[in-house]
Amino acid sequence: MSLLFTVLSFIVAIGVLVTVHEFGHFWVARKLGVKVLRFSVGFGKALWSKQGGDGTEYVVAAIPLGGYVKMLDEREGPVDDSEVHRAFNRQNLKVRSAIVAAGPIFNFIFAILAYWLVFTLGVSGLKSTIGAVEEGSIAAASGLRAGHQIVSVDGADTVTWVGVIQNVLGGVLKDPQVPVSVQRADTPSAPVRNLTLDLRPIPIDDLTSGGFFETLGVTPARPEFAPVIDAVTAGGAAEAAGLQSGDRIMTVNGEPMSSWSAWVRRIQASPGETLSVRIQRSGSSRVVPVTPATKEQDGRTFGFIGASRAPDPGLIERYFVTERYGPIESLTRATDKTWEVSMLTLRMFWKMLKLEVSVQNLSGPISIAQYAGNSARSGLSRFLEFLAIVSISLGILNLLPVPILDGGHLLYFAVEAVKGSPLSEQAQYVAQHVGLVLLVGLMGLAFYNDVVRVFSL
Repeated sequence: MSLLFTVLSFIVAIGVLVTVHEFGHFWVARKLGVKVLRFSVGFGKALWSKQGGDGTEYVVAAIPLGGYVKMLDEREGPVDDSEVHRAFNRQNLKVRSAIVAAGPIFNFIFAILAYWLVFTLGVSGLKSTIGAVEEGSIAAASGLRAGHQIVSVDGADTVTWVGVIQNVLGGVLKDPQVPVSVQRADTPSAPVRNLTLDLRPIPIDDLTSGGFFETLGVTPARPEFAPVIDAVTAGGAAEAAGLQSGDRIMTVNGEPMSSWSAWVRRIQASPGETLSVRIQRSGSSRVVPVTPATKEQDGRTFGFIGASRAPDPGLIERYFVTERYGPIESLTRATDKTWEVSMLTLRMFWKMLKLEVSVQNLSGPISIAQYAGNSARSGLSRFLEFLAIVSISLGILNLLPVPILDGGHLLYFAVEAVKGSPLSEQAQYVAQHVGLVLLVGLMGLAFYNDVVRVFSL
């Protein structure tokens, strides 16, 4: 079921983003008087098609990894004299450039709209408060201490750890000495201290490979919920063991359980293993055998019993925050966010070309599908954030000056503007094949990274 949800989330995400991109080409072409013959979401065999009254065939195809807009063009077949003026190849440079650039531009516009929805609806996250700092770590050397709340990174306000991570990564790609401002979390009126997070001793890859907190030597402050069961799932291992709402977990195989997270870690580490669990119920203590079921998700196997913790609104309010703004401020923040993520993506790509960042940071369809599934499970706001980030990446990728991509066509047009005539068909043919080889190589590398990640789990 989890795999199916992940696949469906991936299909929805790619379908939305491809439709947005191709709609950009389609809409601008129509507005500028170019006839569109086909608007296809996906490649391969048509699963659904409809002939519109405007003469355009609308298609949903079997392979949802792209799409295309086919326009009237004399280079691809004979064109009736009465419609020659509507052929793409007969348009001037400005019109052709606008049509080609529209796809990536619509990806950036979509990202702004997605972020606007996120900021308007509100997105919750763990407050950027430090729970512990490892002695001798980079964080300790930079002056970070337990109890500090990071209020800004590289000049950008931060209220959650997601914002801290994004801004540190964006900052270190510009300068390994990243300015950070902190304040005592328990004293809102305390003065703000300006520090410098010195990341010169470590490779950027250590931050981007999933070990952000370990690399810095910090542990986020997290709520420690009491190990008290609130509800059990019907037919689950918890119900089979006789666990009930209100039961407090005392020990597992003699090991004290001080928090709900400790209890969860113990269960997840014991799939199929019968555990001796001491509980407290109605003032008395008893021992019950609990055998966690085995569950697989995203290539990982772990124990699962089907029990949820008791809520604690006070802890939630203390450790979590919801970012929510009015419509106008949300639009400003969404535009700024789109710009920040775009610059981060470009800097990361440039560092890869200079071999300063590993190409292992490239993600292929498997990783993107996993991110799609995880973000969708986390709620609408997180899924919209994911769509915005991928849309920006898609826009930037298509603007690269590589033949076969939109950026390659724009490069052709730039050469045409300089020399006063289009590139020869032979030159374009050779360039297209070079671009195809580069693109296939890039996709192959990303897919290889995916396979390595899956088998290294």
